[in-house]
Amino acid sequence: MKMRKKNIKGLMRQAQLMQEQLQRQMHESRVEATSGGGAVHVVMDGSKKMHSIRIDPDAVDPEDVEMLQDLVLAAVNEAGRKVDEMMSSRVSNLTGGIF
Repeated sequence: MKMRKKNIKGLMRQAQLMQEQLQRQMHESRVEATSGGGAVHVVMDGSKKMHSIRIDPDAVDPEDVEMLQDLVLAAVNEAGRKVDEMMSSRVSNLTGGIF
């Protein structure tokens, strides 16, 4: 029984270390996404924190603010999707495909 507890504690510690490693990697990672053929460009980290947004001046039309809003939303949502994809891939790599 003691051996089983040691094994479980060891597995728990290993899982904690893997989680910390994954969090560190995700925080340091960056994804980029664009919309409108590059009119809007965003950079987001693996924690889904936005680091930059660049908008082509040609995309700014005071008569069509809604289009620019849609382009920004599309780029941010695409960056978020890329973060989710990256997270899934890294979890799979760390766990050997178990999850």
